[in-house]
Amino acid sequence: MCLAVPAEIKSIDGTTAKVDFGGVMRQVNLSLVNAKVGDFVIVHAGYAIEVLDKEEAEKTLQLFRELLAQDDIEA
Repeated sequence: MCLAVPAEIKSIDGTTAKVDFGGVMRQVNLSLVNAKVGDFVIVHAGYAIEVLDKEEAEKTLQLFRELLAQDDIEA
């Protein structure tokens, strides 16, 4: 199963961005999107594949948090 996760762009150097996955920083490739610092992007396999508006990114991140919390309850 594949999973794409929203992240906020913190800095850009050429086609590489440093992004924040809620406290976890990673480098991703931006060559598939036109994005700027502060934008939220969907990241899959190290590539930003879509730019999201902040509201949509927050909704998605909240869903992930709810799923993780549910998993903790059931464990």
